[in-house]
Amino acid sequence: MLTAFKLKSFLFFSVYLSVASLYYFQNNSGPKMESEAMANQKEITSYFLDLLNESDSDATARALSFIASNWEESYEIMLLESIYFSRSTAHSNKLLKLLEQKTNKQFGFDYDKWFQWLWNKNATYSEEYYQFKGELHEYIDPKFKKYFSNRSKQSLIRLDEVRWGGVLQDGIPPLRNPKMISPLEATYLSDSATVFGIEVNGDARAYPKQILAWHEMFVDQVGGIDVAGVYCTLCGTVILYKTKHEGTNHELGTSGFLYRSNKLMYDKATQSLWSTLEGEPVIGPLVGKGIKLDYLSVVTTTWGEWQKRHPDTKVLSLDTGHRRDYREGVAYKDYFSTDDLMFTVPKIDSSLKNKDEILALRLPDVSNENLAISSNFLRKHPIYQNKIGTVAFTVFTDKTSAHRVFKTKGLKFKDYDRGSKVIDENGIAWSLKENGLFNSNGTKLERFPSHNAFWFGYKAAFPEVTLIK
Repeated sequence: MLTAFKLKSFLFFSVYLSVASLYYFQNNSGPKMESEAMANQKEITSYFLDLLNESDSDATARALSFIASNWEESYEIMLLESIYFSRSTAHSNKLLKLLEQKTNKQFGFDYDKWFQWLWNKNATYSEEYYQFKGELHEYIDPKFKKYFSNRSKQSLIRLDEVRWGGVLQDGIPPLRNPKMISPLEATYLSDSATVFGIEVNGDARAYPKQILAWHEMFVDQVGGIDVAGVYCTLCGTVILYKTKHEGTNHELGTSGFLYRSNKLMYDKATQSLWSTLEGEPVIGPLVGKGIKLDYLSVVTTTWGEWQKRHPDTKVLSLDTGHRRDYREGVAYKDYFSTDDLMFTVPKIDSSLKNKDEILALRLPDVSNENLAISSNFLRKHPIYQNKIGTVAFTVFTDKTSAHRVFKTKGLKFKDYDRGSKVIDENGIAWSLKENGLFNSNGTKLERFPSHNAFWFGYKAAFPEVTLIK
């Protein structure tokens, strides 16, 4: 999410909450006190929403009294999120005091510690949390309510780990059918600029990081295939998905929410939330429908190298329809300059630094194995061979540190010029291209889909991943 957005000031949220709460509290007289046995989900939700009505001290007093008297462990996350979005210190202190009393934890306003404590024990929230989360975030964007309300039976992930990232739905605007230009027209790019390169059915395209970081997604048709390229800036991941599944083209966008610091997408038709890393719906009516999008390879390289390999490539134009500072290194400058996280994850694994880059390799249709290979390791080993299940693969790392992976069927390679020429153990020359590895006899070795990621985010999403470093 946007670095310039100072999340903990909640200024953006306060504007929406003041307007929405005025409407809500003028049209809802507040729940009446009654026993826990009679308090249904809607009324429990209303009590917690009353905690945010800071202009009505009687309403918040009644809510605090009910919550304290009828405390359940499932209330922890709702009270914590109420504190998180509270606007005044005095009010926050009242809520914090109750949370500390009921949990016997003294984390103060260190939200990272509170969330990590919650996430490292079994989930305790109940069905009313879905309603509460929907209505709470509806104050920010009315579209958010559909993500959560009445979806307790349609969830594959822990709801308490889903966090608002600081923007509205598509508040970081995806580039839909963006204007592409020729290399000669791309005078704004230096040869050393970082680009994300793709090739689909011979259609080569480059998406400069300096532009895509402001938009986090492009939706287009490339090589005759409907695709969405998703860039999670916080977790350093760019993945290219085929958006059509069994005849349905899923129109994806930026939900505004994160799961373990990884971007969650949404689809326009059902407002289901989708995992960026898995390409499947994780909350909403599409859950359990067997939908999992195929993904293709993305190469992170330099503009100079990509242009040399693909002289006919197209590249993003600065004419995006949006006004942004697209200069190199401007977007997320502060975030990328340190190893600090903007949003914490359940556990920090110190095997690598948080934002050390890894190459992610998995074939879920073949094996449950999941490999994360350190990019630093691959730079030192430009030819790296291994297996996932029964599938042998080779990673070739070029002079720009771009990784390309191929299913090499056990064939060994002894030499690589760090460009496009490879020699196997039998002395046969191979040509390395985006769509395959080819020798002079016409043999083709298939590309193995892969993508880069920051270590912390990938490890959080896949705790059982095997690290090679």
